[in-house]
Amino acid sequence: MFKDYYERLLLQLSKDYNCTPEDLQAKENIITVSKLNEGRRSYSPGVPLLEMVTLGGNTVIMADERLHEFLRNLIKDVEGHRLFEFENLKKIDNEIRQYGYQMASTHHMFLPSCDVQVEERFQVKWFYDDEINEFYGDSRFPNAIAYPAPCPVRPDKITVVAMEGDKIVGMAGCSEDAPGWQQVGIDVIPEYRSRGIGTYLVMLLKNKVIERGEVPFYGTAAANTHSQNIAINCGFRPTWVETEAVKIEE
Repeated sequence: MFKDYYERLLLQLSKDYNCTPEDLQAKENIITVSKLNEGRRSYSPGVPLLEMVTLGGNTVIMADERLHEFLRNLIKDVEGHRLFEFENLKKIDNEIRQYGYQMASTHHMFLPSCDVQVEERFQVKWFYDDEINEFYGDSRFPNAIAYPAPCPVRPDKITVVAMEGDKIVGMAGCSEDAPGWQQVGIDVIPEYRSRGIGTYLVMLLKNKVIERGEVPFYGTAAANTHSQNIAINCGFRPTWVETEAVKIEE
């Protein structure tokens, strides 16, 4: 399972970072020119100033050509994955501030690695496409679906909610970040956490996406160990890390 998804990931990241699958597995760090390729994932408007990714070996940096000389000097003696350490991210951050940008947080990303089935534990309901509209603006679900309004670039496709009677106590949802690539998010109402609801819903949703022939993937912050454990318990495996430059809000 993982090998197939990994090969598909290399093709997707090639679109995202304007590179080749071989670049993502090279020994040396790679710099490419920023470009909006068809079918790429996009989390910020416009052509990116800088985006960078590692699968644990080298790093590929897609950047505006104004940054290339600086980046070449930065990366020449640095092991790829170490470019994601604070010292090097701070150097990049200092450089891009002259263009009105700053570095965003790193995103730790997961792919399915094994098939995990689970017995029914909670009452659930499924919602698809336009059926999800009733939940927009609900502050309880900022991770499961786009908040506060739908995102045309990354439409929410499926949600599954856990019920206690008529009350929703948790929601997992997935957004189509690229054709066939469904990013999974989860929210559990605070008083219902630590009961296994999050793991149960994410597992159901992951399996549903796989049944549809698409790729479920999961992302979380570096320090969010609770979220990471949900991913691992659902059969996901840490696979890549990425970050980007975002405009400084005035």
